Amino acid sequence: MRKMLLLTSMLTALSASALPALAADCDITVGLVMELTGPAGEYGQAGAKSVDMAFRDFNEAGGVNGCKLVTDTRDSQSQGTVAVDQATQLVNIKKVPVIIGGIISSVSLPILTSVTGPAGVVQVSPASSSPTLTQLGRDGKTNGVFFRTITSDALQSVAAAKHALGQGLKKIAIIHVNNDFGVNLVREFKEVYEKLGGTITSVTPYNEKQASYSSEASAAMKGEPEALYLISYPVDGATIARAWISGGGPQKFMLNDGMNSSEFISSVGAQYLEEAYGISSGTSPTKSTEYFNANYEAFSGGIKPDAPAADRSYDAGAIVALAIAKAGKPESAAIKTAIPEVVADGGEPIYAGKDEFAKALGLIKEGKPIKYEGVIGPVTFDQYGDITGPFRLWRIQGGEVKTVGEMSAEEVTKIKAEIQK
Repeated sequence: MRKMLLLTSMLTALSASALPALAADCDITVGLVMELTGPAGEYGQAGAKSVDMAFRDFNEAGGVNGCKLVTDTRDSQSQGTVAVDQATQLVNIKKVPVIIGGIISSVSLPILTSVTGPAGVVQVSPASSSPTLTQLGRDGKTNGVFFRTITSDALQSVAAAKHALGQGLKKIAIIHVNNDFGVNLVREFKEVYEKLGGTITSVTPYNEKQASYSSEASAAMKGEPEALYLISYPVDGATIARAWISGGGPQKFMLNDGMNSSEFISSVGAQYLEEAYGISSGTSPTKSTEYFNANYEAFSGGIKPDAPAADRSYDAGAIVALAIAKAGKPESAAIKTAIPEVVADGGEPIYAGKDEFAKALGLIKEGKPIKYEGVIGPVTFDQYGDITGPFRLWRIQGGEVKTVGEMSAEEVTKIKAEIQK
């Protein structure tokens, strides 16, 4: 009897010790390469938390056939070379089927060209807007594995130029970050803005992580501009804006979408930004928006839901999760095919959160189509992984970013076509 009890105890102990190993074997790891430090650190920290939140919600809804999605998060340090090294480890050693990231284009581009594209591993960027990413797709250099939950600067620039002129900003100076993102956005914006009747008095590039930007601000003031178009990130952007204001520059600004940041506003001073305008890709609020805004700050440990890239990073995580469920297996080729399908028109609308994801999983098992309508609104992907959708026009008032209008994708496309005639 004693031997029997001992044997039973041993078997019970062995079974219990095996459970975590079996659970771990079932986990599906998704790689995250985010800008957790460096000039874009605010973006990456918010983005990583958003993906974690999306996966938490998805796992609580049932996961992929009972298996959990987990993240292996790496810091790119806002540097392309570091990002490539981290992505290479994730793909070659961890064998991840998907990488979410980077946030900024100067990180996403080298990951795509050096790692995910050649390896055929899916990559989803929440916030990289460089037109170069589209061109790589057109040139057949991405293997169709790249997707992003933000519109290309080729379209954003049209909305930005139209919005700036609509607010009376007809004579502007530009200060921009000197990387692929900044250079491309300036080129696209300049073409549209000038053809629509605006005047650009100067274009001043800047290098990141400088203690002072007084010389750049002084250079940009030549030609007596009426406003400044600041293409930057929140930390450097606040330093540049303060230098511009203290140097006597007009307190009128056009801002890129990533400057939609409470940290930027508080660092500069809300009183100086009452005539600051910007655009973001996205639509009117959905049930996903309401859910995210109500729950993100508590989940993230204090990061506000309007933090740069937070909203679209949740959507990136949700789309990846639903695509893996749709594919039925953690294989890049199947996930690549499934990503456009989970946001395609004609599917049952699905929103953010555990209950909605549980509904989606049920529909997927029944072989029925779904359409995830995210925090940034309903989007679809074209053949190059770009999203199509309207733009939100905003301004800063009383220290808060407030929506003042919307520009449809059709209107943007029409303007783009007319100026290229």
